Amino acid sequence: MTKLIEKDSQIIVHITMKLADGSAADSTKVHNKPAKIIMGDASISPAFEAQLLGMSAGESKEFTLEAKDAFGEVNPDNIHYVDANKFSAEAPAQVGSIITFTQPGGVELPGMIKEVSDLSVTVDFNHPLAGQAVTFVIDVVDVL
Repeated sequence: MTKLIEKDSQIIVHITMKLADGSAADSTKVHNKPAKIIMGDASISPAFEAQLLGMSAGESKEFTLEAKDAFGEVNPDNIHYVDANKFSAEAPAQVGSIITFTQPGGVELPGMIKEVSDLSVTVDFNHPLAGQAVTFVIDVVDVL
């Protein structure tokens, strides 16, 4: 009997993400490393989970989620201004670079450098796909 994805399933899936212009943003297929998702653990949005319910191993599905249901809207509180002297030749501040900052408690948080001036560096800690509708292609590898 085929196992269907339910609210408490653990699943193995390949996920490909595409932007509105059709360009691929990311895919687990690039390195052939499918993702494990534990349904109901709040690691993915309820809207994303709803799209997976009822699927089974071997099935594929394509769907688009608006920004709020994909990676969220851009949050202005996640944009920070860092003193330019905090950067060095080993870790230069260059627009477009992603720098990992260690937070209290040892948690690492990646941020993208958006702007560099003589005195400060603007770092955006929003997810790179925040604020965008994303089309997902899901290939269910297994339902555990």
